[in-house]
Amino acid sequence: MSAVPAPTSAATNPVPFEFEAGPWSHHHLARVEQALSLWVGDGAPAGLGDAMRYAVLDGGKRLRPLLVLAAYEAVCSGQPAAAAAAPATAADDAALRAACAVELIHAYSLVHDDMPCMDNDVLRRGKPTVHVQFGEAQALLAGDALQAFAFELLTPDGSAIPPATQATLCRLLARAAGSAGMAGGQAIDLASVGLALTEDQLRQMHRLKTGALLQGSVLMGAVCGHAAQPAYQALSDYGAAMGLAFQVVDDILDVVADSATLGKTAGKDAAADKPTYVSLLGLARAQAYAQELLRESQAALERSGLPDTRALGALADMVVRRSH
Repeated sequence: MSAVPAPTSAATNPVPFEFEAGPWSHHHLARVEQALSLWVGDGAPAGLGDAMRYAVLDGGKRLRPLLVLAAYEAVCSGQPAAAAAAPATAADDAALRAACAVELIHAYSLVHDDMPCMDNDVLRRGKPTVHVQFGEAQALLAGDALQAFAFELLTPDGSAIPPATQATLCRLLARAAGSAGMAGGQAIDLASVGLALTEDQLRQMHRLKTGALLQGSVLMGAVCGHAAQPAYQALSDYGAAMGLAFQVVDDILDVVADSATLGKTAGKDAAADKPTYVSLLGLARAQAYAQELLRESQAALERSGLPDTRALGALADMVVRRSH
C-alpha cells in the first residue's frame, strides 16, 4: 500500500468549522477519499475488489473518519508548540489509517445489514445495495474482506507506528465492532422486532449498535495523539453522548424524511415493527432528547481541557442538526 500525505494539525492553523463547505472538512475528506480509493480492493480477485469499492467509495458522510482525525488533532492541540509544529510523524499515518479502518468496518456492516437475512434493503447511499448490484454471495464476501482489511490497515509492514499503538487501535476497533459493540447491538435489534422495550433497553441497544463505533472512532484518534487520561476519559464521554445522539436522530429521520433525502429506504423501522426512540417517546420527546445529548457532548469537550475541540463540537452539532 502506498503512502498517503499526512494531515496538518488544526492547532497550527485554526480555521472555521463549517462542515458543509468548510476548509477543515474539505481537506480531511479529500485525504480520506484519496486513501480509500488507493487502498480498497487493490489486487482482490474475481470481481471482489469491484464489490468492495462499490460498498466504500462515492458515498457516505465519512463521519467516523472525521471523528478520528478531529480527536487526534484536538489532542495534538494540547501538546507543546514545538511538538505541534513538528514535521508529520508516524502518529499522523496512524490517524489516517485509523480513519480509513473505521470507515471500512462501517461499510462492511452496512453491506451485511442490507442483506435479505438481516434488513433486506435495496437502497443505500442513493444507489442499489451491494447484494442487489453484485449478488448475495459476493456481497457477503465483500463485507468479510472489508472487515479483515480494516485490521490490515492498522498493522502495516515496516511501519514506524509503535507496535503498542497498533495493538491498542486493533483492540478498540475489534471491541467497537464485535459482540460488545456493533454486532451485539444488531443482535439485540433483530431479537427486539415486535417487542416493547424500555427506554433503558433501547438505549443499550443503540449504544452498542451505533454508538460503540462512533465512540471508538473518537478513542482511536485520542490514542493516535497519545492523549493523557483525563482528556481520554472526557473524549470517551463525548463519544458516548454523540454516538447515542446519532441514533436518536436516525430514528427521527426515519419518520420525518423521505427516501430521496435519506439515500436509503425511509419508514423501514416502523414497517418492520422495530422499537425506536420515536415509537417509545414520541417525536417531540425524541427531538428534545437529541438536544440533551448534544449538550452532554459539548460539556464533555469542555471537561477535556484541550485548547481546540472546535472540530469535535461542530461534528456533534452536525450529527444532531442533519437532515439525512
